[in-house]
Amino acid sequence: MVDKDVRRLCPDISFFSQRSLYPLSGIASGKYDRLHHRVQQKSLSSQTLERRGLGISKLSVNRKKAPEDYAPLGTGEEAHWEVVERILFIYAKLNPGQSYVQGMNEIIGPIYYVFASDPNPEWTKYAEADTFFCFTNLMSDIRDFFIKTLDESETGINGMMLKLMNRIKGYDSEIYSVLETQGLRPQYFSFSYK
Repeated sequence: MVDKDVRRLCPDISFFSQRSLYPLSGIASGKYDRLHHRVQQKSLSSQTLERRGLGISKLSVNRKKAPEDYAPLGTGEEAHWEVVERILFIYAKLNPGQSYVQGMNEIIGPIYYVFASDPNPEWTKYAEADTFFCFTNLMSDIRDFFIKTLDESETGINGMMLKLMNRIKGYDSEIYSVLETQGLRPQYFSFSYK
């Protein structure tokens, strides 16, 4: 899922499809396989047998392909989405109890963008390591939002949305009334997965 999600990261800007100025040397040189080659999911082809009338059968092939937003770059180059994919993959391996959950790519994207876009090349060079450090520290504070078994707990995502609604009700009862009347639940506006 990491591979699929990072290829869709912030499609409104082309940054993540562009090459990184500091690709990981072992991968860019071809010494190691790129992560997306190792985790790529292949689908098996299948056919449907349709029976029509007496004894007449027809095999039909239904193959749906999802478009990939970001394609890998050539040898010696590495796109920013590949760097983000590697960070998330390593994070998932180091945190097997939590692993990767859809939406983490949306959190890490802006962090990496800020570091990798720094005008000072001395800082940009360390964008991957700095992003990993900041993302890991941030996740230690918001980890509960990504653990499904905690969704209904006070610290889980549903508990936090309830707190948000209570705060809105306390600070601006008119807005709260409009949200309630129109059935606008907090999951529609309090966080976003694209």
